[in-house]
Amino acid sequence: MAARVLLRRRVAAPFMAATLVGGALFPSVALAEAPSHDHSSKKPIYDDYETFLPPKTVTTPVPSPASDTIPPESSSLSPPEHKPRSPTPTDRLAVEIGKARMFLYRYATKAEDAVNGAIDSAFHLERSFTETIASLAPARESGEKLMPGLVYVLVASMAGSITTRNRNILLRASVPLAFGIGAGWLLLPVTMTNVSELLWRYERRFPAVADAHLRTRDGIQNAWRFARVHVDVGKNYVDEKVGDARDIVESWVKKGK
Repeated sequence: MAARVLLRRRVAAPFMAATLVGGALFPSVALAEAPSHDHSSKKPIYDDYETFLPPKTVTTPVPSPASDTIPPESSSLSPPEHKPRSPTPTDRLAVEIGKARMFLYRYATKAEDAVNGAIDSAFHLERSFTETIASLAPARESGEKLMPGLVYVLVASMAGSITTRNRNILLRASVPLAFGIGAGWLLLPVTMTNVSELLWRYERRFPAVADAHLRTRDGIQNAWRFARVHVDVGKNYVDEKVGDARDIVESWVKKGK
């Protein structure tokens, strides 16, 4: 037993010396962790090992703009060519329904425009009528009142109709009108002026009627002027004759005395 212990001590001393010398000449770092190995060369033990693997990055070469490897735009992926197919009955029915709808839409639009135009024209006519009637009324500054004056004009027209009730149709139509117009110019001069201006405005739309009106008015004015001149001449003549007769009578009276 003693020999074995001595033998072990003798062998251990050179071994320890050789270990120290090797450590001094060839130093190495002891790693606490296991060395990294290529995981792809060995199969994992657990199933969920692949989830912890880092994702592989695939790098694709980017060609330069001047390189010939860039495909032109015309050589890009073109959509597959579809062969033309004949329209189905459903497609033809849809086209006919679309045409019918467009036809009905156009006619409905035209009808709506016609109705709107008729309503607009009716409103315009109503507004024009009300404005025309309002323009015939006399102004407040004139002091002219319509209600009693219109009643007097109506009474004058009825008087003319009563006067010519046994005459011919021409007199029965013209005399009441003349009486009414005369009473209107006498009692409602401002209103009759407005009415005459309105009639003249409408007459100017028809040149023939306007010319006839002007000629008639000029003839009436000339006749009235001629009549007034003759009346003045006759009045002066009568005054002269009456003066002469009075002088003669006075001279006779003086001679008789």
